[in-house]
Amino acid sequence: MAKATRLWPLLTATQRYEKIVSTRNRGHGVFIEAPILAYLIETTQGRILYDVGCDYRKIADPALKAEFLEPMRPLFEPPVMTDQQRIPRYLERLGLSVMDIDVVFLGHLHFDHAGGLCDLPGCEVHVHADELAAFAGGGYEGVFADEITDSANFKQQTGEYNVAPGVRAVTSPGHTAGHMSLFIELPKGAPVILCGDAADLVENLTDEIAPGSCWRENEALALASIRKLKALARSEGAELWPNHDLAFFRKQAPFPAWRD
Repeated sequence: MAKATRLWPLLTATQRYEKIVSTRNRGHGVFIEAPILAYLIETTQGRILYDVGCDYRKIADPALKAEFLEPMRPLFEPPVMTDQQRIPRYLERLGLSVMDIDVVFLGHLHFDHAGGLCDLPGCEVHVHADELAAFAGGGYEGVFADEITDSANFKQQTGEYNVAPGVRAVTSPGHTAGHMSLFIELPKGAPVILCGDAADLVENLTDEIAPGSCWRENEALALASIRKLKALARSEGAELWPNHDLAFFRKQAPFPAWRD
C-alpha cells in the first residue's frame, strides 16, 4: 500500500489560555501555554497542509489585534507569532513555495487553524460541509468571516476519504460540527493520527475528557470521537498526536527535521 513519505510539525504560534478551553470543566483558573500547529505532509502525489495557523496580520497590526484578538480576554490571550512562523517561511526553508502545496486540509474553521489561508492564495482547500453549514447558520464562535471569504471555492467533504496515498480523512465531530482528523501512514515506524482539536492534550485521550468547547454542548459526540480515534490507533498500531499539548510537541525533533 502506498504511504506518505514525510511529515513535518510546524509551530506557527503559541497561545496562553485557561485550561478549561482544552479540558471540559477541568482547569478553572489554571492557564497553560499551548502550541498552534500546522503539519506539512509529503506524499508521492503532492503535498498537504493540515491546518494553516493564524492570520499573522491580526497579531502584528495593533489595530487588528485590538479588534479581533483582545476581546477574547481573559479566557484567551492573543497568540504570540513571529513572521518566521508563517507557513510560507517554513516552506522557503525547505526550498518550497506556496505553489508546491496541492491541498490545504482544514480540520475545522477556528481562527488558529484557518487564519493562515491568507498566506496561501490559490491553494485547493478541503473542509467538511458541516463546518460551512454551521458557520452559515450563525452562532459559530472563534471563526472570523474575513478569513474564509473564498469558502464558496472550498472542496466540501461529507465523509471519510483518501486525501492522498497514505493520508486518510477521519471524521471526528464534537469540538465543532464537522471536525476532521488525519490518519497518516509513513515508511518507517507507526502510523500517525493527527487528532486536531478532537484532542488538544494527552489528557483528553488518557482521561477521555471532552474539549472545553463542544458544538451545541454535545459532549457525548466529542467523547465518541475521542474513543473512535483511540480505537483506530489500537487497531492500526498508530500514534495519537494531540494538537495543543506543548510537552508532547517538544518531544518531536525540531524543524526542519521530519518524521518518516
